[in-house]
Parts: sequence; structure tokens; C-alpha cells
Amino acid sequence: MKIHSDWVGNKGASAEALEALRVAAPRHLPVDYYQLLEFSDGGECPLSAPPFNFCLDSVDMASDVEQIAIFNRIAPSLFVFGSDGGGQLFAFDLHGAEPWPIVTFDGVDPDGSIKTVASSFTEFLKLVG
Repeated sequence: MKIHSDWVGNKGASAEALEALRVAAPRHLPVDYYQLLEFSDGGECPLSAPPFNFCLDSVDMASDVEQIAIFNRIAPSLFVFGSDGGGQLFAFDLHGAEPWPIVTFDGVDPDGSIKTVASSFTEFLKLVG
């Protein structure tokens, strides 16, 4: 997996942790998302599009059922997998069919702030790496 040279990350997630995420996720998520987590269980780097920074959530954070439920209440059909380190969250938009578009939104005003960043996670990774 090719990742931006400025990537600052952690040791990759274990197979068990990735399986727990697969079980907790509301839908089948892209293989390259799991590959990124296998490479680095959380991390951060610049993004070549707004909001210009990407912080990948760890597997434990992404698979936390309470967090998933909270985000499902405030932003149904969006599966959060990171943030910009500030107020913008990154999520898979699970409204339609695969591939899931990647969006950002403000957790305080999700409906009024959703913006598409990439048409798929594969396209999103091109902004990261």
C-alpha cells in the first residue's frame, strides 16, 4: 500500500481487531480501508484536498458500538472512520450502492455540512498518498 511520505502512524491492527470491526460495521466496507488499518492502526497525514488533514481512527475507535450508535443517531447511514483533527469527521456514505463515497461533516450540524471528498475510498487514498 502506497501512503504519503508524511504519514505518522502506529503499528498495524491485528487480525482479531480487524475482524471485530467487520462484525461491528453496519455494511461491508472496502478492502483497502482494512488494508490501511492493517498497515497502521490509526495515523495522520496531510490531505491534498479540503480539509487538508486526515486522522485515521484506530480499529478500536471505529468498531466501538456506542460510538457507532451515537453517529448513527446524528448522521444516519454515515460510518465515521476519522477526522481532520478538528471538527470535521470523515465517513463512508452508506446511503446508496458501493463503492461508498467519502464525505466530511461537522458532528454538530451533520445535515448542513456534508461534503463529498471522494467518490470511493480508493479515490480518497489518492488524496492521502
